[in-house]
Amino acid sequence: MFIAVSGTLSAGKSEVVRYLSFQGFTLVSINASSETRAVQNGHTTENGSNGNTKLKQTSSDSGQMIFESFGSLLDHVTENWRSNFVLSHIDDDEMLKALQKRPFFLHLSIDAPLNLRFQRHELKMGTQALSRSSFIEQSDDLLFNASNPLIEINNQAHIKVINTSTSLKDLYIKLSELDLLNQERLRPTWDAYFMRLADLAALRSNCMKRRVGCVIVKDNRVM
Repeated sequence: MFIAVSGTLSAGKSEVVRYLSFQGFTLVSINASSETRAVQNGHTTENGSNGNTKLKQTSSDSGQMIFESFGSLLDHVTENWRSNFVLSHIDDDEMLKALQKRPFFLHLSIDAPLNLRFQRHELKMGTQALSRSSFIEQSDDLLFNASNPLIEINNQAHIKVINTSTSLKDLYIKLSELDLLNQERLRPTWDAYFMRLADLAALRSNCMKRRVGCVIVKDNRVM
């Protein structure tokens, strides 16, 4: 399973990643400077890799895997799709589109009330914290940036978490209740699969009182 986490400023993205690390997930990230150079040199392929440069992979002391490009990261998680990986702070729509093609991919977004997010920012940054107005401006810029709006990325998430928790324990309990490692999130049961087909059939219903859909199945096959 490969989980990518997106979210607003100080919503709790790092804590979600930490929770998943406790569950055995390996944190993966991209060397931002290398990715920028590849784009500037015009060598970026469709999946973000540099076709003329050998892609490198390094591991930090913390167990984090750092890749020279998004393409090399995508290749690695695809080759090792039975392992669990987590990518934090995804904020690029093109990367998200490439990941959405993978059947082992799960996108989780996290958000929180603005005032609570600012309080967390102050607690984390101390004397170097932004002013409230600067924090709001930076938050809005990330959410509604014309070239790559974070709000559109968050809206595509399979799982959306609202983090109103005032303690890590409460957040971890909420994440535990979501049962993120449940493989049915990636591949639904037969019952869920056929009910989804019935929901689609209901969209073509001619009944004006309510939508009605039915699928006749035998031995897990549509008749």
